[in-house]
Amino acid sequence: MKIEKKGVLFVCHGNICRSPAAEGVFQALIRKEKVTDRIFADSAGTSDEHEGDLPHPVTRRVAITYGIDLDHKSRPFRKSDFKDFELILLMDSWNFRNVASLASSDKDMARLRMYRSFDPESTKLGRVPEVPDPYYGGIEGFEQVHAIFERTSPHILQWILSER
Repeated sequence: MKIEKKGVLFVCHGNICRSPAAEGVFQALIRKEKVTDRIFADSAGTSDEHEGDLPHPVTRRVAITYGIDLDHKSRPFRKSDFKDFELILLMDSWNFRNVASLASSDKDMARLRMYRSFDPESTKLGRVPEVPDPYYGGIEGFEQVHAIFERTSPHILQWILSER
């Protein structure tokens, strides 16, 4: 029996800060756990303003300190992503609304989740917070976002691998 690969798509606004960093951390995890034959990941943006660009230089610099080389080129979210990805993780409510507006069915909507709904720190807050956008801040914001991805990625992987 052939195992079908499950896709995870990470989505933010420009696809140069949060979503490629989340993708990079998740890719490193699935390689480490040796499940690349069962799971694949990508990232996209709700805007096409950075299409074809590499991730933000500070995003790349923070990732490389963790041994993650980000070579993803920014791309916009496409309606076909609803068919290609079982799980679509949105970084904030604005991105969620933009992607949800493209959904054609309940099945499409069922694929959408806020990224931090998998974050174990969210349960302590009693709500699902957004992943903060580090674009206009200093390196500390990029490091904070990276820490969120490191902490949350194992929970996403566990959910995908479980019998839901």
